[in-house]
Amino acid sequence: MKEVKVLGPGCKRCETTAEMVRTEADRLGIDVTVEKITDYAEIAGYGVASTPGIVVDGKLVHAGGLPKPDDLARWLSA
Repeated sequence: MKEVKVLGPGCKRCETTAEMVRTEADRLGIDVTVEKITDYAEIAGYGVASTPGIVVDGKLVHAGGLPKPDDLARWLSA
């Protein structure tokens, strides 16, 4: 099971990103847990200055703006 964290204050883009992760994981048949991280100190701890950020299995893979579906598929499949 993949552990995914969506980093952001809870804005619309962050909500959309979390939904995109779930949708892409379902499409690929990959089990994921999606956790939303809204604590600014924790977000900064990942080195993210622009949200939303995405962490997959402890590794920061994206920061700033909505991710591309192709990138999500690659990150979730790795």
